[in-house]
Amino acid sequence: MATTQQTFPDPRPVDLPTGFNAWLLDCSPVSGCKVCQANWRQLRAAEDDGDTGKAARHATEIRDHASGVH
Repeated sequence: MATTQQTFPDPRPVDLPTGFNAWLLDCSPVSGCKVCQANWRQLRAAEDDGDTGKAARHATEIRDHASGVH
């Protein structure tokens, strides 16, 4: 019996659950923090461009404020 082997990356887009991006990008910039404000602007720009991966990295930076990363 012949099987086909999956090649990566799969050319088909991944369908994420509804609301996943909202959860992934859920964050709030800390008032008065210039790093958070800059990341917020970049997050919104990436979101407008449809680059969820880049937007998620900026959201992570904003959430990391509480742990003292910046």
